[in-house]
Amino acid sequence: MPPRARYVAIEGPPGAGVSVLARRLATATGSRLVEDGTADNPFLQGFATDPRRFAFQAQVFFLLSRYRQQGELSQGDLFAQGGVVADYCFARDPIWARIALTTEELALYERVYALLEPRVPVPDLVVYVTARPEVLRARIQRRVRATDRVVEEGRIDEIARSLGEYFFRYEASPLLVVNTSEIDYNAGDEGDGDEARLAEIVAVIQRTKAGVNHYVPGDRR
Repeated sequence: MPPRARYVAIEGPPGAGVSVLARRLATATGSRLVEDGTADNPFLQGFATDPRRFAFQAQVFFLLSRYRQQGELSQGDLFAQGGVVADYCFARDPIWARIALTTEELALYERVYALLEPRVPVPDLVVYVTARPEVLRARIQRRVRATDRVVEEGRIDEIARSLGEYFFRYEASPLLVVNTSEIDYNAGDEGDGDEARLAEIVAVIQRTKAGVNHYVPGDRR
């Protein structure tokens, strides 16, 4: 990782393997793992059944929950031994808001976000994990059947495209783009999948330098 990279954020669309990679990296580096509290959102079930009615409440709850987590990081975790690995990047929150909210709701959301964003620590390194849209759709479909998790399959292409466009222009910190189209380390009941290639990704993250970097697991070219 870049010198003194105390804060690494893992980001990507659903199905890319963000959470698995974040957990593995945190274990390998002795870092504190900060996980996005999706299950704790009391509006999520309402959003699943009536998105138009509950989208704003769900999005603002996520925003404030993530802001609270980021505030706790700035109190000292970033300087503790091992640092921090988060399975989301706070700066991408508005991307989901623009997809889910009406024009009026988005205007109010953006006013709140503008007040909070300057107080949030910027990651020392962002790892953007992605895969081809058809691969993401297949993984999500399998996961929904297996875990009964609420996922809007109809929007995965839009989410992946919007995230990709955002991180294509991302300059706030060093960036590593990892394409997992050819592997699926979420596979299996234990989520252990392709352990060798997962270990490869962790090793690449640990030696990533400044600037924008790309990595395709298993590509020896």
